[in-house]
Amino acid sequence: MDELVRYNFRLRPGRAAESALLAEWHRCRFLWNEAVNLQKSGNKPTFSKLSKLLTEARGRNSWLRDGSQVAQQQTLRTYAQALAQSFTVKGRGRPKVKLRKMTPVSLEYTRRNFGIRDGRLVLAKGVSIPVVWSRELPSEPSSVRVTQDSLGHWYASFVVRRPTESAAPAHGGIGIDWGVRVTATTTEPLFDLPYLGHRKRCAAELARAQRTVARRRRGKRGPQSRGYQRAARQAAKLHKKAARQTQHDSRVWAKSIVEKYELIAVEDFEPKFLAKSSMARKAADAAIGAGKRELIVHGKRAGRKVVLVRPAYTTMTCSRCFARAKQQLELGDRTFRCHRCGFSADRDRNAARVILAVAERGHTRVDDVRHSDHPLRTGDPNAV
Repeated sequence: MDELVRYNFRLRPGRAAESALLAEWHRCRFLWNEAVNLQKSGNKPTFSKLSKLLTEARGRNSWLRDGSQVAQQQTLRTYAQALAQSFTVKGRGRPKVKLRKMTPVSLEYTRRNFGIRDGRLVLAKGVSIPVVWSRELPSEPSSVRVTQDSLGHWYASFVVRRPTESAAPAHGGIGIDWGVRVTATTTEPLFDLPYLGHRKRCAAELARAQRTVARRRRGKRGPQSRGYQRAARQAAKLHKKAARQTQHDSRVWAKSIVEKYELIAVEDFEPKFLAKSSMARKAADAAIGAGKRELIVHGKRAGRKVVLVRPAYTTMTCSRCFARAKQQLELGDRTFRCHRCGFSADRDRNAARVILAVAERGHTRVDDVRHSDHPLRTGDPNAV
């Protein structure tokens, strides 16, 4: 059985190729913004309607015909999918206008619009770009996405098919509770993910670079100087270095858990509210969302059972008798004490055991589990 995966490679475009890519991106961005304006006017643009509008727009504007029709169609298809998800997925916002200086470059090409010749990526309209091949592709790519990051580096993401790797058999389950002081607390202390603080270690250097950026900024008086651009690039380098370190550590941690356990119960935690609290900087450095995403992706790829458990009342519930605390625990209370059975444990460790107990019984939240499912145990107080 094969699976669809992405293989990412660095691109080294010359000045002519980079200019062509940026021009293509501005055409696609124009079409995206036109679709947003059409939706704001009261119409619901489907992909078929947008395709007709694209044909008419290319007939009227010669500068649109200078670009790739496939890339422009893919932009409108992505918009139609994003709009459809905004109606079906709760909390998903409508597609917004893509600003020129605030939106990263992203171009999508299908199989009939690109090729690989002599180690180079050849796009529509004869754009040829050298690729840094760090590994071989397992099969012919079906599509490619060309992107540019905040540092100006270009990347190609190929969609390919590869045989599914069978994971080694595993047994048992593990519960995972997210936090700030400790990024991930599990039912097995050996697999805890501590707060590593990569951004905290480079905070002084980052603050110095940001002060240089602020000092060299001209405001709205014309283009920024080269000194400002160098300082902004240095600050972006530090941010990206810390993000890559966090992603690498999260990936290694996720793989170690997937190799060991068959059932992975993950707290379905949304860390957005932390951005408005005093823990915003530390929570952003911990990158809870990145760790959660790596765990889900690797778990499903290995064929493990990954259960997302809602975080409501997991901290207030006893993992031994499933009795709920009378009062909500404050952030300073790091020890959970049960008023019914007298069980006492670390607050986050107890929550991780509750999450695992809920997932073992086929539920996704604490309220779905009856007290009769958890008889009071007189044996090991640490048992789930």
